[in-house]
Amino acid sequence: MKTMCSDTENIQPIKRHNALKSLSREHHHGLLLGWKIREGFRKKIEPMRIKKYTDWYWKNYLSLHFEIEEKYVFSVLGNSHALIRKALSEHRRLKRLFESQTEISHSLSLIEEELERHIRFEERILFNEIQQIASSEQLECIEALHSHQFCDDWKDKFWE
Repeated sequence: MKTMCSDTENIQPIKRHNALKSLSREHHHGLLLGWKIREGFRKKIEPMRIKKYTDWYWKNYLSLHFEIEEKYVFSVLGNSHALIRKALSEHRRLKRLFESQTEISHSLSLIEEELERHIRFEERILFNEIQQIASSEQLECIEALHSHQFCDDWKDKFWE
């Protein structure tokens, strides 16, 4: 009798080019942000406490991450490429959600969902395409321009 494997059993680790590894590590921190938002909601934390953290995260990390992707990584395929148009659209949408000052709980919930979906798209589809197409020079440029290290020194650890 043939056994059925779940989708997760068939997922192979993605071999990421060294030039994109630091951006991928930042994606991991973005996924953790989603987890922190979920934990905040689960623990019934006042939404403005969570919003203060997401504002800090946006200002200190994610906006710079988006800028580097848009200027140096996405240029490998060009802004007219369908995958890049999708990524840029998602960046604009996430920026609006992070900067929203109304309907805080709703915006946080959407950030949690949409950021994870966006990161999965970049990791599983977009970065794979980029690392196949990019020249050595383009990859060296990306690697040289991105050395930002994530340090979560936020004092209000509402998610713990």
